[in-house]
Amino acid sequence: MNTPQTFQFFTHLQLPELTGLKARNLTELFEHVKTVSGSVIYYHTHHFLQQHQYLSPEPPNDFAYWVTEALNEIELGERLTSINTCEFSSIRALREKIAETIESFLAKSKRSLRESDEGREFHFIKACSFVFPTPYVVSSLAEFVEVLKKVTIHSIYFHMFEARLRLEKGTNDFSLWFETSLKEKELAKKIERLDPYTHTMEGLRGKMIQLIERRLKR
Repeated sequence: MNTPQTFQFFTHLQLPELTGLKARNLTELFEHVKTVSGSVIYYHTHHFLQQHQYLSPEPPNDFAYWVTEALNEIELGERLTSINTCEFSSIRALREKIAETIESFLAKSKRSLRESDEGREFHFIKACSFVFPTPYVVSSLAEFVEVLKKVTIHSIYFHMFEARLRLEKGTNDFSLWFETSLKEKELAKKIERLDPYTHTMEGLRGKMIQLIERRLKR
């Protein structure tokens, strides 16, 4: 467990679970986006980050993909793709932006809604996360970077993504510890400014190691 002086690395396992909800058109998609649990919104905007961990830039979120591919609503698909997930500090705010984008499109559309073909409906899935402590506990920047080199990408994912967005900490766990415990405000800001959505997990690890080792050499 973390103390003000130490940082414990955690890892996580994420399992998808069908909710039984589905949408055939934009109205149904909009209604469900407004009411499903936050774990559903999180799954459909983040599961690709681990499944496609070697791709950069990342594939679009599931809503944008379905709207484009199943409904052929190219304009709305582009709007949903352009939503910068990194700008949001909570699932609630991200949900509101997605819902607002769909609602705005519906309000301006003057034609009948397109229906997806049978078998191509949007199925809502929720992310069930299980968090586990690792044996790695560090108390200095030098110890931290050595552990960072060997933890799994699932640990990096948890501390960089889940902590900031799903747990609503406002920033990633690494930057939070650097600033509050090690008083490394400049380094904390540099890590926080990294856009984790435009790096693979390994690329993100490499960038953080580079920044920390550069700080240690000073």
